[in-house]
Amino acid sequence: MSIMEKFKKEAAKEIQHILLPEGEDPRTLKAAKRVMEEGYAKVSLVGDPDKISKKAKEEGIDISKVDIIDIRDEKLKDRCAKLFYERRKAKGITLEEAYKQVEDPLYFANLLVRDNLADGTVAGATNTTAHTVKSAILCIGLQENISIVSSFFLMVTPKKEFGVDGTLIFSDCAVVPNPDAKQLADIAIATADSCVAFLNVEPKVAMLSFSTKGSAKDPLVDKVVEATQYVKSKRPDISIDGELQLDAAIIPSIGERKAPGSNVAGRANVLIFPDLNAGNIGYKLTQRLADAEAIGPVLQGLDKPANDLSRGCSWEDIANVVALTALQSIFRKKE
Repeated sequence: MSIMEKFKKEAAKEIQHILLPEGEDPRTLKAAKRVMEEGYAKVSLVGDPDKISKKAKEEGIDISKVDIIDIRDEKLKDRCAKLFYERRKAKGITLEEAYKQVEDPLYFANLLVRDNLADGTVAGATNTTAHTVKSAILCIGLQENISIVSSFFLMVTPKKEFGVDGTLIFSDCAVVPNPDAKQLADIAIATADSCVAFLNVEPKVAMLSFSTKGSAKDPLVDKVVEATQYVKSKRPDISIDGELQLDAAIIPSIGERKAPGSNVAGRANVLIFPDLNAGNIGYKLTQRLADAEAIGPVLQGLDKPANDLSRGCSWEDIANVVALTALQSIFRKKE
């Protein structure tokens, strides 16, 4: 059984309601149909029912079992606009502007999630990452005590000796270009929680650097050390160590030699990169040279789950991200 099959099986145990606000996209239509057939989540399309139904008919996709939430519904529109106004009035938005904003299906869908009328959203097949993430932040908001939205990849490698039977979590590889020490700490905390949610194991978090335990001196190293100390003070329940070089983080013999006494070195299952340059290069190197499957990016740090797709995604990608979003929702409800 593949890791995605396992995720879908877990999601099916506690069905979550996931919204797809790009209902006129053929990939989204096909994904919605497949998710409902496989039964690991309830999905609803968000938009104009007439346009969505017309597109489905043109594409020959049977969406008769998929609910469509009408963005023109005056009662829902009024509810969403007033909620958005309350959330943003301190920033100067007017009620009229709020009504205009909720005409955007992304904002409409995320506000339904914020208002507990659904459990999560998946978008980005036709919208930019910037627009998708911004709407989630403004409508759903950040998790308490987390200062930034970040992302992670599940890296599924054939090297069973690493991580959890070959699976590690890499963060942040897609969103935050150059986090400061506090932001880097919050990324580590969010990723540790994601490790529990998806892999159901104790996180062993390595804060990566080009230095291990003072082997090099540089402000870049200082940032990683400061972030590690911040996590230890804020979340003493998390097993974390840093700064660690990559080999010291995942190879036991090197970890023992370079960081003796560490409960993480050589056994890390979560790798936190110091910036987006390192993270993006790292995951792509692992994907290409180690023949690893990269599942993600998955957004984290939001109070309720919302995930971004690549505009080059397939319908299978959308269906898979629905499963991941459902698992995030299940975990958040248990916290």
